[in-house]
Amino acid sequence: MKRSLQRAFLAATLFAGASSVAMAADNATHGKQGGDVMIRLRGLGVIPADKAQIDKIGGDTDLSNTVVPELDVTYFFTRHLAAELIAATTRHDVKVKDTALGDQKLGRVSLLPPTLLAQWHFLPDAKFSPYVGAGINYTIFYDSKESGIANSLKFDNSFGWALQAGMDVQIVGNWYLNVDVKKLFLNTNAEVNRSIDAKVDVDPWLIGLGLGYKF
Repeated sequence: MKRSLQRAFLAATLFAGASSVAMAADNATHGKQGGDVMIRLRGLGVIPADKAQIDKIGGDTDLSNTVVPELDVTYFFTRHLAAELIAATTRHDVKVKDTALGDQKLGRVSLLPPTLLAQWHFLPDAKFSPYVGAGINYTIFYDSKESGIANSLKFDNSFGWALQAGMDVQIVGNWYLNVDVKKLFLNTNAEVNRSIDAKVDVDPWLIGLGLGYKF
């Protein structure tokens, strides 16, 4: 009788353990569901596709590329529909080229472009889960430092639009590899030396690669 009880207890323990493993695996692989939250940390390449209309001296702008960390939070309203908020700050060298004064340095400026996007996830249960998004951006220009021919440098804060395409690739459990590309449509007015005005289309590409975790 004692041996039978031991066997029954062992069988029950093994069954409970197997059930727990199965439930954990199911919870980790059930895909994206309404109410889920995903946090991602990416390395972000920022590539301005800038052009400008500069009065008095003509020419064009040249903003440098940069690489920065980026944090985003995504909330799933349904399996397919989500909203993503991204936060990152970037810093760029600012130059002008082909002007009446030749190619000149103007200084450096930092950008803080919080962006909110609505997303559609095509295959929320798949290992390879692509999505697209569109939304709005507000860019804050700050910490300008003049150099070269500039003794003052100012950019106006502005609203813009954003488009997005990306993919989450499940690695294990709730961990995901993420690849993401965004295009910001960002216009601003700039002023140099309080006498030269320019309309600048910054329009950067944001190319990200990182890890995400789904809660």
